[in-house]
Amino acid sequence: MSAHAYDLKNHITLKQLADAVAHGFSPMVEIESMDGIYTVRLHHGEGVSALSDATGRTRTFLGTGEIRDLLGGLGLTHGVLTWADQCGDEMIGVPGHALTPDEMLAYGTRIAFR
Repeated sequence: MSAHAYDLKNHITLKQLADAVAHGFSPMVEIESMDGIYTVRLHHGEGVSALSDATGRTRTFLGTGEIRDLLGGLGLTHGVLTWADQCGDEMIGVPGHALTPDEMLAYGTRIAFR
């Protein structure tokens, strides 16, 4: 089913995601680590939606286990773990550049939800 059927915005609640997945929606799931805090972003044909609470605030997690249980329970099977906070090591002088969103997804770690 197309993303148009769900009027996807920048944010999506777990309940909206569950309904969409139950009707055939299959986004690419990105779990982004930012200094040990994790967020979930859903990539789809209309853009990217952050998993949020009912007030529109992005949900944060302290580990991937809860994310695995939540999304696996909806029927999603896997995602890509990315790191927003690693682009070089200034302590030892290793230069780096910030990765693009496409690079983060391409070089992220594939993880299973079920």
